[in-house]
Amino acid sequence: MSDELDQADAPFLDALRDYHGRDRYGFSPPGHRQGRGIDADTLAVLGKDPFRDDVLESGGLDDRTSSNGYLPTAEALMAQAVHADTVFFSTCGSSLSVKAAMLAVAGVDGGIIMPRDAHKSVTAGLVFSGLQPYWVTPRFDADQHISHPASPEDYRAVWQEHPDAAGALVVSPTPYGTCADIEGIAAVCHEFGKPLIVDEAWGAHLPFSELLPTWAMNAGADVCVTSVHKMGLGFEQGSVLHLKGDLVDHDHLWACADMLMTTSPNVLIYAAMDGWRRHMVRDGAGLIRSAVDLADRTRDRIEAIDGIHVLRDELLGAEASHQLDPMRMLLDVHELGISGYQGLDWLREHHRIDLGLSDHRHLGIDISVADDAFTTDRLVHGLESLAASASELPRSPEVRIPDPSKLLLESVVTPRRAFFGECENVPAEEAAGRIAAEQATPYPPGVPAYVPGERLTAEVIDYLRSGLEAGMVLPDPTDGSLGTIRVMVE
Repeated sequence: MSDELDQADAPFLDALRDYHGRDRYGFSPPGHRQGRGIDADTLAVLGKDPFRDDVLESGGLDDRTSSNGYLPTAEALMAQAVHADTVFFSTCGSSLSVKAAMLAVAGVDGGIIMPRDAHKSVTAGLVFSGLQPYWVTPRFDADQHISHPASPEDYRAVWQEHPDAAGALVVSPTPYGTCADIEGIAAVCHEFGKPLIVDEAWGAHLPFSELLPTWAMNAGADVCVTSVHKMGLGFEQGSVLHLKGDLVDHDHLWACADMLMTTSPNVLIYAAMDGWRRHMVRDGAGLIRSAVDLADRTRDRIEAIDGIHVLRDELLGAEASHQLDPMRMLLDVHELGISGYQGLDWLREHHRIDLGLSDHRHLGIDISVADDAFTTDRLVHGLESLAASASELPRSPEVRIPDPSKLLLESVVTPRRAFFGECENVPAEEAAGRIAAEQATPYPPGVPAYVPGERLTAEVIDYLRSGLEAGMVLPDPTDGSLGTIRVMVE
């Protein structure tokens, strides 16, 4: 089928055009009837077009048997474009896609090798599946207090200790833009005859330019998950599962994803992914080249601001990351005497600029192919103003980050057993030594400080509570203030 495909086609977009051209109308969901029932106040904000394009996929855009095959054709076009054997679209984000991949590879009673700095969606997958995690220790930067992807040798050591694991998972790029040696890690996994899953949520753009880090499907990965809305041009929740080779049963993975995802997918998300794929095949290389040049110039301008340092080469090396995404940058604002939390809040309040990442000393910036000189001028001006005003900001409370070795907690029981077992809420001061029954995830970047099944320590609890005082956000504990912590009854 793929040999007959034309990358100039966009079946979902064409189908939407035809749907409107034929003046179709449905006495079926969605009940807003292409916006006819929406009140004027809502339309004044959203406009009518989102409702007009929000139609049923099957029994609306396509017929009740989906005989036109808009979805499989769009997926086949994507697979051809990014050198995958098969892809599946999801409108439930990569958080769902990575869970489906874990279930398909390891089932519900096996073990899986993964980095301890994986996203909360990965640890949630452990809870749902019951899998036993075999943690790979990330490479910690003790000065910057950030983690980098583990090396192939780190994965080999865990494989040698747990050769019966069903597969392995790696996160690359990380939320900080650093990338793992996927080719090396995949080779290690394949020596043991097992598949590698890559949580590449931040890498949807990677297949479309040689200026970017290695794309997982070109590096030997068996399953790769991307979020089109992050570094692509799709709507939020748009995700793609990519597969290659025969170490993972493609039909079983589809069945796992199908059981998890909604039966009412949003056509706008599908259509945007379809159009983005065509756009990248046609224009992506040039757009990304321009974006990389723009990011380089912007990086130099930001580095010239007193008190702000753009981390570059220090993020690479034997004890750090294999590659960096040149469209993303990590700023150290420590010399300004403020935290990253303060910097982000100040930029939002005074310059109406939002950033995707902040922590105790960093700001994260992503340059998209949609950015240009106007948007980056606004960014640089905002950062210049922040640097000029930083001395007027109150001193940020100290985030008491433990030594990296103290951040690695003992896994006592599986996350599933801890999460669904008998539990109680205890004062945080009494939680050290107890087994966590919930996870606590500073967000962003979304890496849990502790997950269900780990034995809590006073150092990690103190780190989180001091982080909350400094502006950290913890969206998932039962008590968001961390006055109490949910633990297992022992």
